[in-house]
Amino acid sequence: MIVFLGCFASGFISNPLFAQYSEGIQVEVLMKTDTTSVGQKIKYPKVDAAEVTVYKITMQAGASTGWHKHDIPLFAYVLQGTLIVERENGGRKEFKAGSAVAEMMDEYHLGLNEGKEPVILVAFYLGGDQKPLAIRREDH
Repeated sequence: MIVFLGCFASGFISNPLFAQYSEGIQVEVLMKTDTTSVGQKIKYPKVDAAEVTVYKITMQAGASTGWHKHDIPLFAYVLQGTLIVERENGGRKEFKAGSAVAEMMDEYHLGLNEGKEPVILVAFYLGGDQKPLAIRREDH
């Protein structure tokens, strides 16, 4: 997944994996991690039919995702604006344009755009077996 995100980049990295590219190709690692943004170990789902879904998401100023959680890995890259992620315990994290995000798993959270411009991000969901990409909290 991280290599997948790296293919969108514009910097240079010296890595044998990219030796096949010509001099005109530059690759920048946007994120390399084994934990989510809140320190959870990343776990891939055990599914028979793996499926990757990629969305371009635009959140207008003042918009909120509503409380939800993911039981599959989700990675995102913020193209524009600042995404605020609020946890049930009151903790908050800010992800500005140019940030790569490894979303938390199995924990309800809320995505917010408190800015004056839209937040635009590209999100990569690693699911399968018709698992939901997000699970909305019942009481909100």
